[in-house]
Amino acid sequence: MSFLTPPPFKAEQTGPEADARYKRLRLQVFLGIFIGYAGFYIVRKNFSMAIPMLAPFGFEKGELGIVLSMNAIAYGISKFVMASVSDRSNARRFLPLGLILAAVSMAFMVVPIRWIGTSHKMLAITVMAIINGLVGWFNGMGWPPCGRVMTRWFSYKERGTWMSVWNCAHNVGGALVGPMAAYGAVWFGSWLYGTHEELYFLAGTFLFPAAVAILIAIIAYCLIRDTPQSCGLPSIEKWSGHYAAGYDEKHEKAISSKEIFKTVLSNRLLWFIAIANAFIYMVRYGCLDWAPTILTENGVDLKSAGWAYFAYEFAAIPGTIFCGWLSDRVFKGRRALPIMIFMALIAVVIVIYWQNMTNLKVVIWCLIAIGFLIYGPVMLVGVQALDLAPKNASGTAAGLTGFMGYVLGTAILANVVMGYASQNWGWSSTFILLLAACFICIALMALTYKAEQKKLAS
Repeated sequence: MSFLTPPPFKAEQTGPEADARYKRLRLQVFLGIFIGYAGFYIVRKNFSMAIPMLAPFGFEKGELGIVLSMNAIAYGISKFVMASVSDRSNARRFLPLGLILAAVSMAFMVVPIRWIGTSHKMLAITVMAIINGLVGWFNGMGWPPCGRVMTRWFSYKERGTWMSVWNCAHNVGGALVGPMAAYGAVWFGSWLYGTHEELYFLAGTFLFPAAVAILIAIIAYCLIRDTPQSCGLPSIEKWSGHYAAGYDEKHEKAISSKEIFKTVLSNRLLWFIAIANAFIYMVRYGCLDWAPTILTENGVDLKSAGWAYFAYEFAAIPGTIFCGWLSDRVFKGRRALPIMIFMALIAVVIVIYWQNMTNLKVVIWCLIAIGFLIYGPVMLVGVQALDLAPKNASGTAAGLTGFMGYVLGTAILANVVMGYASQNWGWSSTFILLLAACFICIALMALTYKAEQKKLAS
């Protein structure tokens, strides 16, 4: 589509004025992708917030679970497929387009609930599943353009720190979903649905976040710029003086989808980190998604379990930033070793968690520790994918790791495998699986360590 074609390179400016402009635009585009990516999380998993409110309508949990799963599966596939489109597109337009489409899809969730309902239950469930799948698919358009911007505006020696801060956008966006659902229902429920209070949640859960996300998309469009060269500035390598081994100016130009997939799928190192990412996500969501169930089954009240869940997510922010800083400043742009160290520490914490499941204080501290430690490796795998792939295929490379993380690591390993393991062999079996995931991840990252050292030597 010509609408998404990257803007042409302009004549390069030099001198102090160009240098000052470069610094200003870097901050501007970073703010744009931070705000824009946070916007995606405002319209991503809203359906899970609506599930408790749908029971009175006659919808059952099993049916709604199918609808919920469509989001993760579509997101994982889209993150890989749409990344190849992003690598050939203008990030300034690609990101807002994906956010607007996700927001519009989310708003349409009102249709099967309000206008189809349980009188045609199968049709309603089918439409919900399709819409939630579209929400997941369009959400998959969020990460790749951000990765594209990162590789163009930030050198590999500073990328870990900048991406660790950017990665907190999903915590910011995700944290807003609950308050928006509550206040959106209060502010707009009566205006839209009059005396039908049972429908107020539709305004807060779907319509209000969708409207806010569209506004954010407009702001992101105003801030983001595709590449320095399209603004008349030099490449980040030329401006910073940091050239990774294997850098080629040809990597600045877009290539065909066939060439992109060939470049990514033939890269052995990317497959190692993509499979490792599946086990990182197994630990991430295996701990997060099952924590409330484990706690309540061991006598902890739901309110306390909710606070443990919150603590896990909140601890991610300082942990992610620290891990990114560590990879840049201490390990000089190497990502494999800090991932291995953090996963080893997580294994120790999992053992403590396992042996103290009935002790709320210990469990909460373990969840805080896991939350602090796990999001760093999640972020660094994406950074490592950007580092090890040519610039013109970086989004697809990161998309491959995301696909493996969400489809294999989350949907299959964390949700299905751990669910059946806990059902048939008890919670101890799930902790054994989590420990195995940590060690497999460490082994796979070890395979990339020497190659990464050589690849990133400047």
